[in-house]
Amino acid sequence: MEVFRLSREKFAGTLSGKGAAIKGARWNSVGVELIYTAANRSLAMAEVAVHFTLATIPADYVMVTIFVPGDISLQKINVADLPADWNTFPHPVSTQIFGDKFVRDNKYCILQIPSSVTQGDYNFLINPYRADFRRIKIIATEKFPFDKRIFS
Repeated sequence: MEVFRLSREKFAGTLSGKGAAIKGARWNSVGVELIYTAANRSLAMAEVAVHFTLATIPADYVMVTIFVPGDISLQKINVADLPADWNTFPHPVSTQIFGDKFVRDNKYCILQIPSSVTQGDYNFLINPYRADFRRIKIIATEKFPFDKRIFS
């Protein structure tokens, strides 16, 4: 399977959850490493675009294509499995507790989770602490200019 990550160019060469651990995000608390990826390029873009305006979006984004072997351990989550407030903005602590538990339990390398930005699409959260994580590889990195019409 291929998953996608829109990243600043200077951070695109390494798969690491260190950036997410610095500030925390929807599915992880500060200090918990988790790699956020999306099922397709459009969702990867949407997940980033919701945080910017045309005036504030950096020009150095690249689309990273990541290969995940088909036998990597994966847990699928449905909306019914999530806290009631899982898709609210700003993100609630309940979702961070959910993601932190996924990392702490360390039973799976990938968590397939519904997108809070695009209903019906899925993000794939990667646990960098799993032994099978080392088999996940970046296979392509391409410049990704945002279409200005998205922000108008």
